[in-house]
Amino acid sequence: MQLTDKSVVLIGGKGGVGKTTMASSLALLAARQGRRVLLVSTDPAHSLADAFDQPIGDQVTEIIPNLDVLEIDPDREVTAHIARVTQQMKSFTSLDMFAEIERQMKLTAQSPGAQEAALLERIARILDEAETTHDLVIFDTAPTGHTLRLLSLPEAMAAWTQGMLRQDSKSKRLGGVLDHLTPKQGKDIDHPLNDPLKNETTGKDARTTEITERLLERQRLFHRTRHRLTNKAKTALVFVLTPEKLPILETRRAVTTLVEEKLPLAGLIVNRILPDEADGAFLAQRRAQEKEHLQTIEKEFKGIPRLGIALLPTDIQGMAALQAMADRLQAAGVK
Repeated sequence: MQLTDKSVVLIGGKGGVGKTTMASSLALLAARQGRRVLLVSTDPAHSLADAFDQPIGDQVTEIIPNLDVLEIDPDREVTAHIARVTQQMKSFTSLDMFAEIERQMKLTAQSPGAQEAALLERIARILDEAETTHDLVIFDTAPTGHTLRLLSLPEAMAAWTQGMLRQDSKSKRLGGVLDHLTPKQGKDIDHPLNDPLKNETTGKDARTTEITERLLERQRLFHRTRHRLTNKAKTALVFVLTPEKLPILETRRAVTTLVEEKLPLAGLIVNRILPDEADGAFLAQRRAQEKEHLQTIEKEFKGIPRLGIALLPTDIQGMAALQAMADRLQAAGVK
């Protein structure tokens, strides 16, 4: 499974299957190979600090040569995201609308999608910055459903920037901007993520030009993010699962979605397989059930690269344990 030569790797899966361990071990493996790695946790229930057994926060921190780590603070991201959007919306409207905008945006901060939208913008900017600072960015993502919503957001967010203008479509000053940002019977922009570089601002007043440029910059950002996430040569998605019924079902749904979204699934890591030397009547019964689940995995995910990692007798915590797991990943076929 070719991963360490990529620019972006996302590690996903059901909660509790070992995503953080695999993401951390892969980061160590790539760093040992001389790549400059940034390991980012987007899971609100961060585990990187627990895995490395040392403090990790919302600032990029080097923990060993070639490896930087970061835990994104979702609450801080939502606050900053709402503040940016509020300021942008105020620039589109008159002063007497400011109080209502602030009220609506405070309500938006509590909405289910606010965290995903804020995380997406942070991720998009991290990927932009990493172009010059790191060779590989590894994302330890939230449980599957959250991750899939996040991966589908670039299109929604790009379309949202157009929707912001439509809310004020009666404004004559903004009408010209709207003409430049919305499709004309499918002849100019057939999709909100099509490259907006050719949109013009010539002939518009300074305020309208500023609004247009802000929206174009936002569209370009999400356009680049979507392009990166779908680029099989540079991006890989890996799902971790255990040989149990619920993780298998959840991974099946995730794989279906990834295929539909044309996102580059590199393979699966089947974690915590009972080792051959495990014995006893209890484990014998467990092994018989596990065998059935492994056969299901073989059938359900035929044609998708897979590698297996055996269950260890102790927890995996701290640098030494993660380095040992990096060795296991390498021995299992991760390159």
